[in-house]
Amino acid sequence: MRDLLFKDFWWKLFSLVLAAFIWFTVDKLIEEPQPADLSDVPVTYGELPVLIVASAADMHLYHVNPDKVSVTVNGPPNVMSVLEANQIRVTVDLSNLDPATGFSEPVEVDVSVPGGVTLVKVVPTKVRVIVPPKP
Repeated sequence: MRDLLFKDFWWKLFSLVLAAFIWFTVDKLIEEPQPADLSDVPVTYGELPVLIVASAADMHLYHVNPDKVSVTVNGPPNVMSVLEANQIRVTVDLSNLDPATGFSEPVEVDVSVPGGVTLVKVVPTKVRVIVPPKP
């Protein structure tokens, strides 16, 4: 029984220390990092211009009322800290609408945001399209 414990004692001790070192190293690598704050940060961008998207053959000069909207977005703090207003696109798609029938109903705005950012709110959600009379 004594040989079981003390025979090649230094090799057994070295193996035990090496196994413990490997275990602690792997445990630290596998452990997920704990971020300081993962809560989403809401940010509101006011006065973003509404861009008009129309077919290339459409030569009308459209106007929208209101021509600026307010957009609220949220996302992780590291994304929101570098987000700029020019990265958010607010558009009105008129390519499927017929200008001959007129635009009696308000048209919904479409908002495009970068990856990692979530759209929360758009004010107003619809804009009125105005087709000026031909001179």
